Amino acid sequence: METKKKNENIKCSVAQCKHNMVTENYCSLDCICVGTHEANPSVPECTDCFSFVKRSGETPAQG
Repeated sequence: METKKKNENIKCSVAQCKHNMVTENYCSLDCICVGTHEANPSVPECTDCFSFVKRSGETPAQG
């Protein structure tokens, strides 16, 4: 099992991502890649975390 270290500079609440700390709303990566799926992004919903990797197995419950 890999050991993750919380990156306090990257907040993340996406528990379905394998880089999320789950017990806290932080990412474990050193840096992330943010991009867009729109030709002319104008609202936050137009952006995506390109570093997202789907967590395998069942997502642990946050508490």
